Formats: sequence, structure tokens, C-alpha cells
Amino acid sequence: MVRIASKQPRKQRKARYTASAHEKTRFLNAPLSSGLKEQYGKKTLRVVKGDTVKLTRGDSKGEEGIVDAVDTGRAKLVVHGISLTKSDGTEVPRKVDASKVEITKLNLEDKRRDEKLGEGK
Repeated sequence: MVRIASKQPRKQRKARYTASAHEKTRFLNAPLSSGLKEQYGKKTLRVVKGDTVKLTRGDSKGEEGIVDAVDTGRAKLVVHGISLTKSDGTEVPRKVDASKVEITKLNLEDKRRDEKLGEGK
């Protein structure tokens, strides 16, 4: 997270909104499941496309799905199977905050990510 010294909500919102791109990626960290915590020795990890996550808050609590997209600008995730029904009946994907999910399975296609996780053991 970006260090925010103020307790005022307006200043906290402004800090998140005006954060630079590399700082906004820190908002995309999500806790690992208990099995992955033991395996890799880390509590949180950045969510990437292809990870399997379980929602921990909201109406869809307990549902699992694969991350279809990661919106770094808004710090939101699009999870497969999580959608909203509009008033005309069409379904649109629901964007979820990364802090409201738990990573249950990692996408290790990226060699650098795999090597970095191996170092943490």
C-alpha cells in the first residue's frame, strides 16, 4: 500500500486516485489461501490474469473463478462467473477489489514469478 499519513478519508481517496502506475500495482495484492501460505511462505501476492480466486466478501461470497482481467488503473479484477444483471436483463462482468478475494491457485506460466516464489521458501 502507498503510505498515507492522513486519517482524513478525502486525502486517502486522493492519494489512491493520484498514485502513479507502479504504486497502483500494490493495490492489487490479495491474501493467499492457507495451503499456499505454507507452501510459499508469503501472506499476500499480486493477482495476475489466470489466477484462481475465491471471493471473501459481498453477495458472491464463497464463489471461485479464474481472473479474466486486471484493471491496474482502477485496481479492480474481473473474475469469470461473477456478473451483474442489468435492468434490461443483460449480464455484465462485475469488477471486484483485490482485497476482497483470496488466491487459491496461482498462474505460474510467468517464469520470473515462479522463480521469485521459489526464493521465498
